[in-house]
Amino acid sequence: MPRPQSQAEYLARLVPPSVAARGIGRRALLRGALGVGAGVGLTGLLAACGGGGDQGGAAAGPGTVSFGSNESGTTFAKQRDAMAADYLKASGTTIAINAVDHNTFQENINTYLQGNPDDVFSWFAGYRMRFFAEQGLIGDVSAAWPLQGIPDKFKVQSTADDGKQYFVPQSYYPWAVFYRKSMFQAAGYQVPTTLDEFRALCQRMQADGLVPLAFGDKDGWPAMGTFDMLNMRINGYQYHVDLMAGKGSWDSPQVRTVFDTWRGLLPFHQPDALGRTWQEAAQTLQKKQAGMYILGTFLNEQFPDDEDDLDFFTFPEVDSRIGATAIDAPIDGFCMSASPDNEEGSIAFLKYLASPQAAAAAATTGLPLIAANTEADTSPYSQLQLKSAELVGQATEIAQFLDRDTRPDFASTVIIPAFQQFIGNPNDIDGLVKSIEAQKQSIFTS
Repeated sequence: MPRPQSQAEYLARLVPPSVAARGIGRRALLRGALGVGAGVGLTGLLAACGGGGDQGGAAAGPGTVSFGSNESGTTFAKQRDAMAADYLKASGTTIAINAVDHNTFQENINTYLQGNPDDVFSWFAGYRMRFFAEQGLIGDVSAAWPLQGIPDKFKVQSTADDGKQYFVPQSYYPWAVFYRKSMFQAAGYQVPTTLDEFRALCQRMQADGLVPLAFGDKDGWPAMGTFDMLNMRINGYQYHVDLMAGKGSWDSPQVRTVFDTWRGLLPFHQPDALGRTWQEAAQTLQKKQAGMYILGTFLNEQFPDDEDDLDFFTFPEVDSRIGATAIDAPIDGFCMSASPDNEEGSIAFLKYLASPQAAAAAATTGLPLIAANTEADTSPYSQLQLKSAELVGQATEIAQFLDRDTRPDFASTVIIPAFQQFIGNPNDIDGLVKSIEAQKQSIFTS
């Protein structure tokens, strides 16, 4: 595969006018208590974190920055550890890591930020960042900008409604339909380009004794990727981002068509999905029990010894007038707490996290992410990364993923239970869309 050029095409399409013009309201969200490491509850976490002023705990010294990481015990944690070690060597500043599993961190971020957060923490671009900026729960990091090698389009994704930057980007990755090359080759399967071809392939896999689509939605968010793909394929990218912005109606013929199409595909999905994590679902693809899986490239974590057999294709075309060139490609990066104990050190660390040096440290872990910094060395990229960059470069529209493109309270309190209800009982689409729309109106007008 030829090495892709710079991410200029992707960056030029990062911020459609409808997305840049969106605002969000104020509403508290999320619940629960964070746990960190082995058996440390909320009180222990807050006491251990560096930020938060006078609330107690071990404050970060002048040579220390506390770092709240949303990865614990995963391949992705290696990236964080490699960056922390590299930064200590380069700067003499110690990075005190407080690691929490990804889903716990994400679903309890509001509790975390209102408690005693770390100086710097992992987070996402999009409206989940802007929401917390508006609430005053994260810090202004404009002093870190401009960032050499980070284009202006990423700066827009890092900017809140007040014109200040609250985010530093590091990487992005696409969602697609994954499969094992050896399985396709052995069975003579062909990559589908249309929904009809996709259905036919699923039927053939079933006849061959395979689960066509691995599926696990215990954590609530994986199913969002399927909805995103179907909505963008059936109704187009602009309709999708407007719907996420609260502008469109969920109780519309267009959205009903999405759910009806999804219902037709559910028999090809792995059953009992609500009791299965994405990692457990990925294992069925890894073990050649399932034929495909709709997920992000982080799927490679479950293929430590045979990533070279992992391949993907973009979700196929549903309507030829719309095509199949819109994709999800979320941007990951970092924010700073509203009151860091070591603000100067935090800004310096954030600048490093966006640098080619940090990208080089991350590249040693074999993670399938694409560096946001255009000056980053791509020579260590795997074939999966190279193809990911190629897919993103060919996309005409880029979405950030459902729970980053809409209000966080709407995604967490309405969409997750609604989609899980649909997966459990797909035959009441009328009641489902009416309920989503009623709750949406209540939230978006608050």
